[in-house]
Amino acid sequence: MEFSPRTAIVTGSDSGIGRATAVALAEAGLDVGITWHSDKDGAEKTAEEVRATGRNAVVRQLDTTDLLGCAGVIDRLAEELGGVDVFVNNSGTGDGKKFLDLSYDTWANTMDTNLNGAFLCIQAAARRMVAAGRGGRIIAVTSVHETQPRVGASAYDASKHGLGGLIKTIALELAPHGITANSVAPGEIATPMTGQTDEDPTTKDRPGVPLGRPGDAREVAAVIAFLASAASSYVTGASWAVDGGMLQMGPQAGSHIATDDWREN
Repeated sequence: MEFSPRTAIVTGSDSGIGRATAVALAEAGLDVGITWHSDKDGAEKTAEEVRATGRNAVVRQLDTTDLLGCAGVIDRLAEELGGVDVFVNNSGTGDGKKFLDLSYDTWANTMDTNLNGAFLCIQAAARRMVAAGRGGRIIAVTSVHETQPRVGASAYDASKHGLGGLIKTIALELAPHGITANSVAPGEIATPMTGQTDEDPTTKDRPGVPLGRPGDAREVAAVIAFLASAASSYVTGASWAVDGGMLQMGPQAGSHIATDDWREN
């Protein structure tokens, strides 16, 4: 049976990549569950954009560090939407702490937000997909740091490595149910998380990125929308870099860095 999605949940969809994804899925004809952690107004703005496409939007607060409660939020959203055919795990945080300065509390908060809570939410969505028997799409927004490290990001890097590994494993286990699981790994994207709220990335110069600029959230959302569609039926267990070629610059960047500034950021 060809996959024909009707409903989606996008976590962390109050701004940035999450908002762009929610709107892209609505434009593809899906009703969308929207979650927010601290920006309710942002989530309502996303909902307005979804409804402007003629689709339904349901908004709920989600704290992925609430390990006892976060799966229940996904279940309630699915109930209100009438199911969940597509689940996009986009909620995430960073801490910017170097390893020797990293407290356990900060480590735990990053890991709970990015990995432990993500596991619980993804599992809740997957169980509903299996029970419905219509197949499904699970997509996790990781990062280029799913595979490559960054100074000052040991907890973030570990959580994104773990999330990428989780997606690859569930791709194997959920395949018999017609459910695919993939990661999308953004590079630098002009979003609030990178301090670039509503800025035009084409005005920014990034010599170390082959395409020469940061990405736009809608460019990431377009890849997610493809992975959420019937057209991606033979794609699973993959990690899709949306980074302007950044990951290809390892040896090239290494041989051209002229100072030790990289050790500090």
